[in-house]
Amino acid sequence: MATKNCKTNRRLKIKNRIRQTVKGTEARPRLSVFRSNREIYAQIINDEKGVTLVAASSKADLKGAEKTNKVEQAKSVGKCLAVKAKEAGISTVVFDRNGYLYHGRVKSLADAAREEGLIF
Repeated sequence: MATKNCKTNRRLKIKNRIRQTVKGTEARPRLSVFRSNREIYAQIINDEKGVTLVAASSKADLKGAEKTNKVEQAKSVGKCLAVKAKEAGISTVVFDRNGYLYHGRVKSLADAAREEGLIF
C-alpha cells in the first residue's frame, strides 16, 4: 500500500492511539502540541466540554520578537503558555504530544512549561 503521505499517516495512527488514553478533564485539561515546518502551536483543552482554555503559538505570541531557531521558539511558546495557564487558574495538565516524537521542539516546549510551574 503506497500512499502519498506515509509519514503523516503514521503520525495520525500514533495520535489516535495516544488519544484513546489521554483525555482532558475539568480538573486536569490536556496540553496539545502541534508543530508545522515553520511554527509551533500549543493549547490547553477541556475535552469534556470541547473548549480550548488557553492557547499560545510562535505565530501569534512571538510576533515581532527577534529571530531565533525553532527550538528556542518552542521554549518561548512553552513559557508563554504556562504563564497564561497560571493566569487562568490551571496548574496541572496531561501532556499530549500529538503523535510527534518527544524530542527537539516538543521536548523543549514541555520542559519550558514545566520550568514555569505547569505540572504534568
